[in-house]
Amino acid sequence: MAHIIDGKTAAQTLRTQITQQVAALHSPGISPGLAMVLVGEDPASASYVHSKARQTEECGMQAFEHKLPQSTTQQQLLRLIEQLNGDARVHGILVQLPLPDHIDAVAVLSRIAPDKDVDGLHPVNTARLADGNPNIVPCTPLGCLVLLRNELGDLSGKQALVIGRSHLVGRPMSHLLLSQHCTVTTAHSRSQNLAELCRQADILVVAAGQPELVRGSWIKPGATLIDVGINRQHGEDGKTALVGDVAFREAVEVAGAITPVPGGVGPMTIACLLLNTLLAALRQQGMSAPEWAVLAH
Repeated sequence: MAHIIDGKTAAQTLRTQITQQVAALHSPGISPGLAMVLVGEDPASASYVHSKARQTEECGMQAFEHKLPQSTTQQQLLRLIEQLNGDARVHGILVQLPLPDHIDAVAVLSRIAPDKDVDGLHPVNTARLADGNPNIVPCTPLGCLVLLRNELGDLSGKQALVIGRSHLVGRPMSHLLLSQHCTVTTAHSRSQNLAELCRQADILVVAAGQPELVRGSWIKPGATLIDVGINRQHGEDGKTALVGDVAFREAVEVAGAITPVPGGVGPMTIACLLLNTLLAALRQQGMSAPEWAVLAH
Protein backbone atom coordinates (compact mmCIF):
# COMPACT_ATOMS: atom_id res chain seq x y z
CA MET A 1 0.00 0.00 0.00
CA ALA A 2 1.44 3.36 -1.06
CA HIS A 3 2.30 6.15 1.34
CA ILE A 4 -0.16 9.03 0.85
CA ILE A 5 1.68 12.30 0.26
CA ASP A 6 -0.19 14.91 2.29
CA GLY A 7 -0.13 18.16 0.34
CA LYS A 8 -2.13 20.01 2.98
CA THR A 9 0.46 19.37 5.68
CA ALA A 10 3.34 20.21 3.35
CA ALA A 11 1.64 23.46 2.33
CA GLN A 12 1.06 24.41 5.98
CA THR A 13 4.73 23.79 6.77
CA LEU A 14 5.75 26.02 3.87
CA ARG A 15 3.31 28.76 4.88
CA THR A 16 4.69 28.68 8.44
CA GLN A 17 8.23 29.20 7.12
CA ILE A 18 7.00 32.05 4.90
CA THR A 19 5.14 33.70 7.80
CA GLN A 20 8.24 33.62 9.98
CA GLN A 21 10.39 35.12 7.23
CA VAL A 22 7.83 37.85 6.49
CA ALA A 23 7.69 38.75 10.20
CA ALA A 24 11.47 39.15 10.21
CA LEU A 25 11.20 41.55 7.27
CA HIS A 26 8.75 43.83 9.06
CA SER A 27 11.40 45.19 11.46
CA PRO A 28 13.45 46.76 8.62
CA GLY A 29 10.17 48.06 7.18
CA ILE A 30 9.70 45.60 4.32
CA SER A 31 6.19 44.29 3.69
CA PRO A 32 5.90 41.95 0.69
CA GLY A 33 2.87 42.75 -1.46
CA LEU A 34 0.95 40.66 -3.98
CA ALA A 35 -1.40 42.22 -6.53
CA MET A 36 -4.10 39.95 -7.95
CA VAL A 37 -6.03 40.93 -11.06
CA LEU A 38 -9.37 39.29 -11.92
CA VAL A 39 -11.23 40.14 -15.13
CA GLY A 40 -14.86 39.04 -15.35
CA GLU A 41 -17.36 37.42 -13.04
CA ASP A 42 -16.44 33.73 -13.15
CA PRO A 43 -17.41 32.38 -9.69
CA ALA A 44 -14.64 29.76 -9.56
CA SER A 45 -11.95 32.29 -10.45
CA ALA A 46 -13.35 34.82 -7.96
CA SER A 47 -13.31 32.20 -5.20
CA TYR A 48 -9.76 31.20 -6.06
CA VAL A 49 -8.53 34.81 -6.01
CA HIS A 50 -10.27 35.38 -2.67
CA SER A 51 -8.52 32.31 -1.22
CA LYS A 52 -5.16 33.56 -2.48
CA ALA A 53 -5.76 37.00 -0.96
CA ARG A 54 -6.79 35.51 2.39
CA GLN A 55 -3.74 33.27 2.61
CA THR A 56 -1.47 36.14 1.54
CA GLU A 57 -2.70 38.26 4.44
CA GLU A 58 -2.53 35.35 6.89
CA CYS A 59 1.20 35.12 6.11
CA GLY A 60 1.62 38.81 6.99
CA MET A 61 1.90 40.06 3.42
CA GLN A 62 -0.21 42.73 1.73
CA ALA A 63 -2.85 41.67 -0.77
CA PHE A 64 -4.05 44.10 -3.45
CA GLU A 65 -7.15 42.82 -5.27
CA HIS A 66 -8.15 44.37 -8.59
CA LYS A 67 -11.53 43.14 -9.85
CA LEU A 68 -12.33 44.34 -13.36
CA PRO A 69 -15.55 43.91 -15.35
CA GLN A 70 -15.89 41.46 -18.23
CA SER A 71 -15.99 44.43 -20.63
CA THR A 72 -12.45 45.54 -19.70
CA THR A 73 -10.39 46.07 -22.85
CA GLN A 74 -6.90 44.68 -23.36
CA GLN A 75 -5.46 48.20 -23.33
CA GLN A 76 -7.14 48.98 -20.01
CA LEU A 77 -5.72 45.80 -18.51
CA LEU A 78 -2.24 46.56 -19.85
CA ARG A 79 -2.38 50.05 -18.35
CA LEU A 80 -3.20 48.56 -14.94
CA ILE A 81 -0.27 46.15 -15.21
CA GLU A 82 2.07 49.04 -16.05
CA GLN A 83 0.83 50.86 -12.93
CA LEU A 84 1.47 47.77 -10.81
CA ASN A 85 4.92 47.32 -12.37
CA GLY A 86 5.80 50.79 -11.11
CA ASP A 87 4.20 50.45 -7.65
CA ALA A 88 6.93 49.91 -5.03
CA ARG A 89 4.41 48.34 -2.64
CA VAL A 90 3.75 45.53 -5.13
CA HIS A 91 6.44 42.84 -5.32
CA GLY A 92 4.37 40.24 -7.17
CA ILE A 93 1.67 40.47 -9.84
CA LEU A 94 -0.76 37.66 -10.68
CA VAL A 95 -3.34 37.83 -13.46
CA GLN A 96 -5.97 35.16 -12.91
CA LEU A 97 -6.49 32.90 -15.91
CA PRO A 98 -8.44 32.28 -18.04
CA LEU A 99 -8.98 35.80 -19.36
CA PRO A 100 -12.00 36.74 -21.51
CA ASP A 101 -11.69 35.70 -25.15
CA HIS A 102 -11.17 39.25 -26.40
CA ILE A 103 -7.94 39.62 -24.38
CA ASP A 104 -4.64 38.08 -25.52
CA ALA A 105 -3.30 36.30 -22.45
CA VAL A 106 0.23 35.98 -23.86
CA ALA A 107 0.42 39.74 -24.48
CA VAL A 108 -0.82 40.44 -20.97
CA LEU A 109 1.52 38.03 -19.19
CA SER A 110 4.45 39.34 -21.23
CA ARG A 111 3.79 42.89 -19.99
CA ILE A 112 4.29 41.95 -16.32
CA ALA A 113 7.77 42.90 -15.12
CA PRO A 114 9.77 39.62 -15.01
CA ASP A 115 10.89 40.23 -11.41
CA LYS A 116 7.23 40.62 -10.36
CA ASP A 117 5.92 37.67 -12.40
CA VAL A 118 5.13 35.36 -9.47
CA ASP A 119 3.37 32.88 -11.77
CA GLY A 120 6.67 32.35 -13.61
CA LEU A 121 5.01 32.64 -17.04
CA HIS A 122 6.84 35.63 -18.53
CA PRO A 123 9.01 34.60 -21.52
CA VAL A 124 12.13 35.72 -19.65
CA ASN A 125 11.33 33.42 -16.74
CA THR A 126 10.36 30.44 -18.89
CA ALA A 127 13.61 30.83 -20.87
CA ARG A 128 15.71 31.03 -17.72
CA LEU A 129 14.08 27.87 -16.38
CA ALA A 130 14.77 26.07 -19.66
CA ASP A 131 18.40 27.23 -19.49
CA GLY A 132 18.78 25.79 -15.99
CA ASN A 133 19.10 29.21 -14.34
CA PRO A 134 15.61 29.84 -12.93
CA ASN A 135 14.49 33.17 -11.53
CA ILE A 136 10.82 32.52 -10.70
CA VAL A 137 9.40 29.00 -11.15
CA PRO A 138 5.71 28.35 -12.01
CA CYS A 139 3.80 27.56 -8.82
CA THR A 140 2.30 24.13 -9.54
CA PRO A 141 5.51 22.50 -10.85
CA LEU A 142 7.42 24.04 -7.95
CA GLY A 143 4.88 22.53 -5.54
CA CYS A 144 5.32 19.14 -7.21
CA LEU A 145 9.08 19.39 -6.80
CA VAL A 146 8.81 20.29 -3.12
CA LEU A 147 6.58 17.25 -2.54
CA LEU A 148 9.04 15.01 -4.39
CA ARG A 149 12.00 16.38 -2.43
CA ASN A 150 10.10 15.92 0.83
CA GLU A 151 9.30 12.32 -0.07
CA LEU A 152 12.51 11.16 -1.75
CA GLY A 153 15.24 13.60 -0.78
CA ASP A 154 17.89 13.50 -3.51
CA LEU A 155 16.32 12.86 -6.92
CA SER A 156 19.60 12.34 -8.78
CA GLY A 157 19.58 9.46 -11.25
CA LYS A 158 15.86 8.74 -10.98
CA GLN A 159 13.93 7.82 -14.12
CA ALA A 160 11.16 10.45 -14.37
CA LEU A 161 8.19 10.56 -16.72
CA VAL A 162 6.08 13.70 -17.13
CA ILE A 163 2.77 13.17 -18.90
CA GLY A 164 1.71 16.52 -20.33
CA ARG A 165 3.59 19.29 -22.11
CA SER A 166 1.63 22.43 -21.24
CA HIS A 167 3.46 25.68 -20.51
CA LEU A 168 1.75 25.78 -17.09
CA VAL A 169 2.84 22.39 -15.78
CA GLY A 170 4.34 19.80 -18.13
CA ARG A 171 7.20 21.70 -19.74
CA PRO A 172 8.41 23.50 -16.59
CA MET A 173 8.11 20.25 -14.60
CA SER A 174 10.42 18.50 -17.05
CA HIS A 175 12.96 21.33 -16.74
CA LEU A 176 12.80 21.20 -12.93
CA LEU A 177 13.40 17.45 -12.87
CA LEU A 178 16.35 17.86 -15.22
CA SER A 179 17.76 20.44 -12.81
CA GLN A 180 17.53 17.76 -10.10
CA HIS A 181 19.63 15.41 -12.28
CA CYS A 182 16.80 13.06 -13.18
CA THR A 183 16.62 11.22 -16.50
CA VAL A 184 13.46 12.80 -17.89
CA THR A 185 10.97 11.65 -20.53
CA THR A 186 8.04 13.83 -21.59
CA ALA A 187 4.92 12.08 -22.90
CA HIS A 188 1.87 13.67 -24.49
CA SER A 189 -1.24 12.96 -26.55
CA ARG A 190 0.77 11.60 -29.50
CA SER A 191 3.12 9.43 -27.47
CA GLN A 192 3.08 5.72 -28.27
CA ASN A 193 3.30 2.89 -25.74
CA LEU A 194 2.40 5.18 -22.86
CA ALA A 195 1.79 2.28 -20.48
CA GLU A 196 5.28 0.92 -21.13
CA LEU A 197 6.83 4.35 -20.56
CA CYS A 198 5.04 4.52 -17.20
CA ARG A 199 6.34 1.11 -16.15
CA GLN A 200 9.92 2.39 -16.47
CA ALA A 201 9.46 5.47 -14.30
CA ASP A 202 10.66 5.84 -10.71
CA ILE A 203 8.89 9.22 -10.64
CA LEU A 204 5.64 9.81 -12.52
CA VAL A 205 4.12 13.30 -12.77
CA VAL A 206 0.74 13.24 -14.53
CA ALA A 207 -0.76 16.47 -15.86
CA ALA A 208 -2.74 15.22 -18.85
CA GLY A 209 -6.22 16.50 -18.01
CA GLN A 210 -7.76 13.06 -18.61
CA PRO A 211 -9.62 11.42 -15.72
CA GLU A 212 -7.94 8.24 -14.45
CA LEU A 213 -5.75 7.95 -17.55
CA VAL A 214 -2.95 6.11 -15.75
CA ARG A 215 -4.00 2.66 -14.54
CA GLY A 216 -2.54 0.66 -11.71
CA SER A 217 -1.12 -1.94 -14.11
CA TRP A 218 0.96 0.79 -15.78
CA ILE A 219 2.89 1.67 -12.63
CA LYS A 220 6.35 0.46 -11.66
CA PRO A 221 6.12 -1.12 -8.18
CA GLY A 222 7.37 1.36 -5.59
CA ALA A 223 7.25 4.39 -7.90
CA THR A 224 6.36 7.87 -6.62
CA LEU A 225 3.29 9.40 -8.31
CA ILE A 226 2.41 13.08 -8.40
CA ASP A 227 -1.13 13.52 -9.76
CA VAL A 228 -1.72 17.09 -10.95
CA GLY A 229 -5.10 16.37 -12.53
CA ILE A 230 -8.37 17.76 -11.16
CA ASN A 231 -11.41 16.41 -13.02
CA ARG A 232 -15.08 16.48 -12.10
CA GLN A 233 -16.90 13.17 -12.50
CA HIS A 234 -20.61 12.57 -12.13
CA GLY A 235 -21.45 9.31 -10.37
CA GLU A 236 -24.48 7.10 -10.87
CA ASP A 237 -25.91 8.54 -7.66
CA GLY A 238 -25.89 12.00 -9.23
CA LYS A 239 -23.11 13.29 -7.00
CA THR A 240 -20.03 15.02 -8.39
CA ALA A 241 -16.57 13.89 -7.28
CA LEU A 242 -13.08 15.18 -7.98
CA VAL A 243 -10.71 12.62 -9.49
CA GLY A 244 -7.16 12.89 -10.73
CA ASP A 245 -5.43 11.75 -13.89
CA VAL A 246 -4.39 8.55 -12.06
CA ALA A 247 -6.78 5.73 -11.15
CA PHE A 248 -6.08 6.18 -7.45
CA ARG A 249 -7.64 3.00 -6.06
CA GLU A 250 -5.60 0.88 -8.45
CA ALA A 251 -2.39 2.92 -8.17
CA VAL A 252 -2.31 2.99 -4.37
CA GLU A 253 -1.88 -0.79 -4.38
CA VAL A 254 1.28 -0.61 -6.51
CA ALA A 255 3.02 2.71 -5.98
CA GLY A 256 5.45 3.51 -3.18
CA ALA A 257 3.94 6.97 -2.65
CA ILE A 258 1.11 8.93 -4.27
CA THR A 259 -0.65 12.29 -3.98
CA PRO A 260 -4.42 12.17 -3.47
CA VAL A 261 -6.96 14.30 -5.35
CA PRO A 262 -7.97 16.54 -3.73
CA GLY A 263 -5.44 17.30 -0.98
CA GLY A 264 -2.22 16.63 -2.87
CA VAL A 265 -0.78 19.12 -5.34
CA GLY A 266 -3.59 21.68 -5.05
CA PRO A 267 -2.69 23.15 -1.63
CA MET A 268 0.94 23.45 -2.70
CA THR A 269 0.11 25.71 -5.64
CA ILE A 270 -1.04 28.63 -3.49
CA ALA A 271 1.72 28.01 -0.93
CA CYS A 272 4.30 28.28 -3.72
CA LEU A 273 2.64 31.46 -5.00
CA LEU A 274 3.25 32.93 -1.54
CA LEU A 275 6.82 31.64 -1.62
CA ASN A 276 7.40 33.26 -5.01
CA THR A 277 6.04 36.56 -3.69
CA LEU A 278 8.39 36.43 -0.70
CA LEU A 279 11.39 35.59 -2.91
CA ALA A 280 10.47 38.38 -5.35
CA ALA A 281 10.33 40.87 -2.47
CA LEU A 282 13.71 39.74 -1.15
CA ARG A 283 15.26 39.94 -4.61
CA GLN A 284 13.87 43.43 -5.23
CA GLN A 285 15.40 44.56 -1.93
CA GLY A 286 18.77 43.07 -2.82
CA MET A 287 18.44 40.45 -0.08
CA SER A 288 19.33 36.76 -0.22
CA ALA A 289 16.72 34.00 -0.02
CA PRO A 290 16.68 31.87 3.16
CA GLU A 291 18.35 28.48 2.89
CA TRP A 292 15.10 26.53 3.11
CA ALA A 293 13.70 28.43 0.10
CA VAL A 294 16.86 27.92 -1.96
CA LEU A 295 16.45 24.17 -1.46
CA ALA A 296 12.94 24.41 -2.90
CA HIS A 297 14.40 25.95 -6.06
